[in-house]
Amino acid sequence: MFCGVDEAGKGAVLGPLVVAAVACHTPGDLDGIPVKDSKVLRPAERTRLSGLITASLPSSVLVIDAGDIDILRRCGSMNLIMARAHARVIAELRPHRAYVDACDVIASRYGRTVAACLDFPCKVTAEHHADENRPIVSAASIVAKAARDRIVSDLAASFGEIGSGYPSDERTIAFLGQYIRDFGKPPSCARASWETTRALVCRAEQSDLSRYFVL
Repeated sequence: MFCGVDEAGKGAVLGPLVVAAVACHTPGDLDGIPVKDSKVLRPAERTRLSGLITASLPSSVLVIDAGDIDILRRCGSMNLIMARAHARVIAELRPHRAYVDACDVIASRYGRTVAACLDFPCKVTAEHHADENRPIVSAASIVAKAARDRIVSDLAASFGEIGSGYPSDERTIAFLGQYIRDFGKPPSCARASWETTRALVCRAEQSDLSRYFVL
């Protein structure tokens, strides 16, 4: 059995990191499921395909909340956090081979790091753009992104419009900045250790202090 591994939300400032693994016994197991990189699919199509994938193939999903990411970053780099998370979903399926989307500029080094986190024999191949080039990794990408979509939707139901959760999203930054101004701290769904969050907190504090200086 072999598996593919990918994640969603690695660079997000709001919401969780979601890592997924999907396994096959033969490449033909994916026949009939039009998998592709999740980023090129609409949310409804990701949800539909994720349901097909998880109903017919072994899979494992790991969700790491924003607060836990902040704690883990105190003890290691983001690449190490990713490698350990990738290893955890691989270990759930125990394949003889795993293909992972590389989270390091040196793909082979990342593969060795993931393999070192496993306690059973598994050949790990890390590649850049594996979610585009390997269907089994595309399948994992879809499962991870669909799971994160659901969680972000639930967060929006609680907090209001939060956008995609990524720093490049104007809606996300508008929400995060307003929340910090209103409450004096980031929301629980934010990664407080992210530079984006720290900059917005600093800006809000400077704005608040300016009230005490009169020319």
